[in-house]
Amino acid sequence: MNVSIVILAAGASSRMGAPKQLLLIDGKTLIKRICETAMDTTCYPIVAVLGANRNLIRQETERMPITVIDNPQWEKGMSSSIKMGLAGAYMTEKAIEAVIFLTVDMPYISVDLIEKMIKKAESDESIEIVACKYDNQIGIPVLFKRSLFTDLLQLTVYDGA
Repeated sequence: MNVSIVILAAGASSRMGAPKQLLLIDGKTLIKRICETAMDTTCYPIVAVLGANRNLIRQETERMPITVIDNPQWEKGMSSSIKMGLAGAYMTEKAIEAVIFLTVDMPYISVDLIEKMIKKAESDESIEIVACKYDNQIGIPVLFKRSLFTDLLQLTVYDGA
């Protein structure tokens, strides 16, 4: 299965007071850490969606084989970044069959987890979504198969906030 990874990293981190994407964990920024994890998978393309503080954050992704997309409407919430990331993935590789959405603030996401999500999606054609569950909350990372791409592109500012 040809799977893309979209890294959602456009937020302003206003409650934190500094760009969350540039926080260091074990000597690496969050954005660099999640991009490197994505690059260690078989997924292609890898797309990072930037918005607020994009000029600072982009420096961390230079020389990486990823597609960087600027979301000028980042203030409208995660739904706008989901749409921009999906469009960027499709523009880079038209044959994608699924996309996995990651957020920049999950530094311990592993290649193993991503591979398990893909295997689960491949195990049954009727599975259209593979999501993670924490404390009875379903969320990111999440894999959507191509059959749902049109639905994702129709998200509004009120969806996926």
